[in-house]
Amino acid sequence: MSTDVTAAVSITAPVVLQARLLSLRWEAEGVMSLEWVPADPAQTFPAFEPGAHIDLHLPNGLVRSYSLSNDARERNRYVVGVLKDHGSRGGSIWVHEQLRPGMVLSISAPRNNFPLRPSSETQVLVAGGIGVTPMLSMLRQLAAQNKPLDFVYCARTRAQAAFLSEIQTLVADHAHMTLRCHFDDEQSAPPNLKALLAGYTPNTHMYCCGPGPMLDSFESVCAELGYPHAHIERFTAKAVAASTTTNVCHVELQKSGRTIEVPPHLSVLDALIEAGMFPDHSCKEGVCGACETRIISGEVEHLDSILTKAEQAANKTMMICVSRCKSERVVLDL
Repeated sequence: MSTDVTAAVSITAPVVLQARLLSLRWEAEGVMSLEWVPADPAQTFPAFEPGAHIDLHLPNGLVRSYSLSNDARERNRYVVGVLKDHGSRGGSIWVHEQLRPGMVLSISAPRNNFPLRPSSETQVLVAGGIGVTPMLSMLRQLAAQNKPLDFVYCARTRAQAAFLSEIQTLVADHAHMTLRCHFDDEQSAPPNLKALLAGYTPNTHMYCCGPGPMLDSFESVCAELGYPHAHIERFTAKAVAASTTTNVCHVELQKSGRTIEVPPHLSVLDALIEAGMFPDHSCKEGVCGACETRIISGEVEHLDSILTKAEQAANKTMMICVSRCKSERVVLDL
């Protein structure tokens, strides 16, 4: 249910790009890379930074986010890696079995919840399985800048380690870079992140992308070792306690001049959609960051999988698809 306080222009639907699939390439067991080019050859793609991802709007109605792995200096193409996950909800299966070169899909402009931070220290990239995709783009940039880097690559088997030969070549060409690989079947055990990450200074920036249990372990190990600059990228939402918010909230949209009533059974995003607005969004799980919105005032219960605990405590932005209003009125920059 919504209430208009003043007449105003509704939030409009986000702009999407048209991209043509140029090629599919086998990268490892169960992993393919997809190279996209603008559907209009006269166009270029928007620029991106390492760590960014795009949404693919699949013809079966699903929207799925995939990290960009190519050189961020390129404007003529986007490359993503996709693992065929038989436990998925249908996105990766469709990509592997139905997508073919020449097909044109709608895609989003790049978004980045996982950027590299400026640092004079050796930066540490920890990749788990298909989590290597954003790390490859980061590696390319750090190599081009001649920055020091330690790369830790973990996978169940060597055969499942996508882009491994390319990573080995890039690291071998730079004396200030190292690569350590852990393959579960060869070591007969999962990776010992505490041992792999020991010995760095507190100023070191650590980055990790991979399966949920690995990310949880990474965060725990970084806290134990005293590394405050730990950055993660999740593919799926982390488990969080159910919302305890039971109040009706009135969300004031500062830019559009409307106030929307949000009952406890709806997210802010769903309430806006019911009111005829189309804010940018994708996953509806608090993972992709498409719906991140600046909070001007009000208290929020953060239930996303993107913001750090410190960022959630700062209460400067919220993911309107999952996070809830704790105060009776919240003012958003929409």
